[in-house]
Amino acid sequence: MTGPSDPRARPPGRSPVWAWATGALLLVGLIFVVRHLSDERRLAALARDAQPGWLALAALLQLATYVCAAAVWRQALAGEPTCPRLGQLVPLGVAKLFTDQAVPSAGMSGTLLVVRGLARRGVPRGRSVAAMIVGLGAFYIAYALAVLLALAALWHEGQLDRVLLIPAAALGLLSGLVPAALFGFGRRLGDRLPGFLKRVPMVREASAELAELPAGSLFGPRLAAETVGLQLGVFALDAATLGAMLLAVDSAVSPGVVFASFVFASVVATLAWVPGGLGTFEGTCVALLGSHGVGVEAALAATLLLRGFTFWLPMLPGLWLARREMAGAPASPAP
Repeated sequence: MTGPSDPRARPPGRSPVWAWATGALLLVGLIFVVRHLSDERRLAALARDAQPGWLALAALLQLATYVCAAAVWRQALAGEPTCPRLGQLVPLGVAKLFTDQAVPSAGMSGTLLVVRGLARRGVPRGRSVAAMIVGLGAFYIAYALAVLLALAALWHEGQLDRVLLIPAAALGLLSGLVPAALFGFGRRLGDRLPGFLKRVPMVREASAELAELPAGSLFGPRLAAETVGLQLGVFALDAATLGAMLLAVDSAVSPGVVFASFVFASVVATLAWVPGGLGTFEGTCVALLGSHGVGVEAALAATLLLRGFTFWLPMLPGLWLARREMAGAPASPAP
């Protein structure tokens, strides 16, 4: 079990300043362009007068995403005598969200934190690594399915742009390679990596974690269906939050377009490798909503409100929880 003296148990690494600066410049540039393409006073009024009922619904939807994330690990640990309660795992979901956003690593930084968090809760280290692998594999499979559903939704609306096939193909390749490598090689993955990758600190650390995987199958059909379904639920809840924000600013569009706009904005943010997709997510989401009939002021206001709930508001509690998880302090005992 990792403790404070373990050199691997260090706080999440800081993203390079240039990465954050790039994202901030992209976001500022987007707002500057929108201000010159639209009525600045209308944009401010839309954000200021957002209907509180829809904002309250958005808060509930976001809380449900953390419950879904925690349920993925709960299902992966089903049958483990030291399996923590669902409520014990929800704070770990918040900490993972912060780490994934602060350290652009396609989800790897947050999954390494999950191992520490589960170990703190009394789960044997091998089982913690197995739960991490199941969660990461289910995420990428669900991500690929979400992209396919987004493409199908746009095709059904008659608004599928062939340009979107490029990021969809890139994400599909990533979503295929990661689960194949994790479940195909398992604990032997570190031995199969080329030398230059082993010199990357996060890759080297992940390889060390994989070496502790227990023998046997990790991802049976039932567990796959449960965890992939829960991860798809997170995408659906986030997209529903975007839909609530559009309604909050008195703008509506079909659920399929809302879902596709959120998913493809997430794809571009993932591929751009900017912390939290700052600037890239907002720009893509506004462009897609605008291309499907949403006014540019409403699209930007809804997107910024969405990011307030999904990115900015969880930052402070996420930072505190992430530092606590990585510090190695014992958590409350599992039943």
